[in-house]
Amino acid sequence: MNSSNEGRHDDEAALTEFLSSLMDYTPTIPDELVEHYLGKSGFQCPDLRLTRLVAVATQKFITEIASDALQHCKARLSAPVKDKSKQPKEKRLVLTMDDLSRALREYGVNLKHPDYFADSPLTGMDPSSREE
Repeated sequence: MNSSNEGRHDDEAALTEFLSSLMDYTPTIPDELVEHYLGKSGFQCPDLRLTRLVAVATQKFITEIASDALQHCKARLSAPVKDKSKQPKEKRLVLTMDDLSRALREYGVNLKHPDYFADSPLTGMDPSSREE
């Protein structure tokens, strides 16, 4: 029983150290933005450490989704193309909504975009640089 108390004490000490380190950390997602969305969901907490913990967890979630979407993009680009004329000469990585949708689906988020959504690698490019 004594060893379980020591293990619990070590866990509490590690948690306390981690929470105090959050005060020195500036997350990518601003505290104000996290507080805004926590407030919209009905959660109020004056402890800045908890706000930053939510920011770090959110940042990790977004990073994992972006990484998964990138893997989907790479898989799409490495797939063999039947019509060689449609194969781009330069293999630029362009994330599409389909890549993002597939990545989000793995996390239980279903993303649907309207039919009129412009989702082409050429969208937003200068017309003079397009090869058609």
